[in-house]
Amino acid sequence: MIFYSHTESVQNAGLSFHLFVLLPYNAKRPIFVHISSYTYIIGYLEKSLASKLREMQAFFGLKVTGKLDEETYELMQQPRCGVPDVGEYNFFPRKLKWSKSNLTYRIMNYTPDLSRAEVERAFKKAFKVWSNVTPLNFTRIRSGTADIMISFGTKEHGDFYPFDGPSGLLAHAFPPGPDYGGDAHFDDDETWSDDSKGYNLFLVAAHEFGHSLGLEHSRDPGALMFPIYTYTGKSGFVLPDDDVQGIQELYGKDPNPKHPKTPEKCDAELSLDAITELRGEMLIFKDRFFWRLHPQMVDAELVLLKSFWPELPNKIDAAYENPIKDLVFMFKGKKIWALNGYDIIEGFPKKIYEVGFPKEMKRIDAAVHVKDTGKTLFFTGNKFWSHNLSRSAKKMGRCQKMSRLFQIRHFVFEYSIWSERIVRVLHTNSIFWC
Repeated sequence: MIFYSHTESVQNAGLSFHLFVLLPYNAKRPIFVHISSYTYIIGYLEKSLASKLREMQAFFGLKVTGKLDEETYELMQQPRCGVPDVGEYNFFPRKLKWSKSNLTYRIMNYTPDLSRAEVERAFKKAFKVWSNVTPLNFTRIRSGTADIMISFGTKEHGDFYPFDGPSGLLAHAFPPGPDYGGDAHFDDDETWSDDSKGYNLFLVAAHEFGHSLGLEHSRDPGALMFPIYTYTGKSGFVLPDDDVQGIQELYGKDPNPKHPKTPEKCDAELSLDAITELRGEMLIFKDRFFWRLHPQMVDAELVLLKSFWPELPNKIDAAYENPIKDLVFMFKGKKIWALNGYDIIEGFPKKIYEVGFPKEMKRIDAAVHVKDTGKTLFFTGNKFWSHNLSRSAKKMGRCQKMSRLFQIRHFVFEYSIWSERIVRVLHTNSIFWC
């Protein structure tokens, strides 16, 4: 019997491994399948792939079916790192790490999307993310072999882990070790940038260098080492707590222990920044995240604010929906944004005094739209404004002083607009049925 080999990438399905299939000549079915470092007899192929799918679904918090359903397929299409998904912070097998604290890196080539200086700044900034929280030091060399060799390439680029063209897999890196160990490769079929256009080189590089240092993927959607790419802003990046805990487990402690944590919806001391509806879906904001809660969803989905609106700040003060105009308004400090679905309306952001608030007002603490009356209430300090949607946006109602200001952080107050009294006091996490 004559055999030939057939290599089939399942990157387009989003699975971070390749299938190496040994086929009899003219055969209709494969005899053996090699997945990552495991070989399966054909009788077990379906079961093995189902197991991989179940593992991936569990990792991302999807319904575990072992089948390539619509929700799983949509996730697979998102731009991501090419290192396989496992993972809250994780390490490579045998907990690989560098045995020294002074590491070198070399940039082998450049992308045409950015100037050489921009590429060098992105990589230097990405290494600083990790040196800021560990005893590690990174020095660039311009010749010879560095601990971490950095290059741009396309498709099959010399390491037997080919890229897949635009989007899909953005980059990959190898864990600490000899030869390829620590090296980071970036897909030059992508459009690289230093902002929200295309893919931000600094953010992708910071993620890949986490792999170069020994970190695997994290289940925490707010972590840098979460495998799905999300733009988080051009400046002011602070390494999230989950990543800090992981890298310090390998290399030591951080002199500055304050890092952003991912909120837990059932935290007994949970406090929220804002709540609004968006076309029947409830959006619940906390720090740089928001939960999406749809009437047909069993559980709330936690996502990064900038994954939907890169132009918005990382934290908002208040939000409300104007259902008549199909607009959602968001406030931060003295600015207001108007959104139609997930698109920011042209001409925004504006200053809040431009829509009728006093010039001396520094922020809106909260906003709520009352459907039954058509009015929107805006709260700041111990005062509130009432605004009727049928009026001009420039004409706010008279400012009124509240008889009592409720400032208990971890509770929500259910207020009846008809009896004008509070009817229930609940823990904030009751919104999530905790």
